[in-house]
Amino acid sequence: MPDDVRGVAGDAAASDGERLLSGYSGRLLLTVSLGWTAIQAGRLVLSPMLPAVMVDLHISDFRAGVALTLLWGLYAIGQYPSGRLSDRLTRKTLLVSGLGLLVVGFATLATAAGYPEFLVGAALVGSGAGLYPTPARALVSDLFVARRGQAFGLHTASGDTGGAIAAGLAVVVLTVATWRAAFAPVVAVLALVVVLLHRWSRESYTPPPVDRAAIETGVADVRSTASRFADRRTAALLVAYSLYAFTWQSVTGFLPTFLQNAKEFDAALAGGGFAALFVVGATVKPLAGSLGDRVSRPVVASGALVAATLSLAGVLVADSTVLVAVAVVAFAAGLMAYPPVMQAHLMDAFPDGSMGGDLGATRTVYLGFGSLGTTYVGFVAQHADYATAFAGLLACLLVSAALVFGLARTS
Repeated sequence: MPDDVRGVAGDAAASDGERLLSGYSGRLLLTVSLGWTAIQAGRLVLSPMLPAVMVDLHISDFRAGVALTLLWGLYAIGQYPSGRLSDRLTRKTLLVSGLGLLVVGFATLATAAGYPEFLVGAALVGSGAGLYPTPARALVSDLFVARRGQAFGLHTASGDTGGAIAAGLAVVVLTVATWRAAFAPVVAVLALVVVLLHRWSRESYTPPPVDRAAIETGVADVRSTASRFADRRTAALLVAYSLYAFTWQSVTGFLPTFLQNAKEFDAALAGGGFAALFVVGATVKPLAGSLGDRVSRPVVASGALVAATLSLAGVLVADSTVLVAVAVVAFAAGLMAYPPVMQAHLMDAFPDGSMGGDLGATRTVYLGFGSLGTTYVGFVAQHADYATAFAGLLACLLVSAALVFGLARTS
């Protein structure tokens, strides 16, 4: 970890007893969380707008799913190198670089004239987003120690706020303009976050080393991380999180389309269901993070997954708008309670000196597998229907819950 990052962490440790959002630590937590809100809003706004995008660009369900997989797949690939580099360089260097790529990527999506340009925009957004969250989470860990779960709850909830904003943004934009206009406010907020990080962060910018020693160090880091993942408990956790990520990506990519096709919701009502997913998540995540600080994190996480499984089954079998809405809210509560608890659990297990890289490697694996979820849903929906595609996610949740519960019993 660079010296200035150690200094930030040391300052934060002294301020951990203060209010969560006070002082230097609080400013940076709010800033990186605002960036995460904008990133999630920009990526997730594609979901409620997907039917309009498919019509405008003349693409099928499967090709739409492939585009989303490209975006989320490149996002996943970026997790490990960004985390490892943030350990060697500074968090600020990676965060600002990722934000720059995101600005270009969202601008490309907004001007895409056809499917190839849409894929390019998706690739740029995925690459830029891949540089951001792991250094951001590592920075949150630097800033907070005793209240790490609560800080993670607030930070991850900011992404759910972005999802709720995305749903409302899609409804407004599709009413008064075309889907392309949704990316203008996203670009503006991301540019603001760049300015705030540049001014407020005490870290310096550091270029990546390209000498032989750096390459040898990188190879050694990869081997060290791989050996850590050979541990049975870590491997079980990784499989569990991968199955969760597959479900999460499937749902966030196609929930509005599922509600329109399988439950005959109109576009506005389906967008409301999508918004509820994240409004509930923004409320539940800080509570789940705080609960995980006080009791066993695997117990809280496995309970959340069981609740999500039962609720998703309710969504599938419900035959009225009210019942579907209630089941979606319950499903959101279970699904969104999982990440802050398990991410704090991961950070507890990683050594301080390799925390960013280890988290990045973990996220590369589970997000990479999760990115296949949209292709899975698009393929099954095109050859069967959306209800069948979503029913397959029940198995993912059940297996994931069983693995996490096993971690709780052996801890």
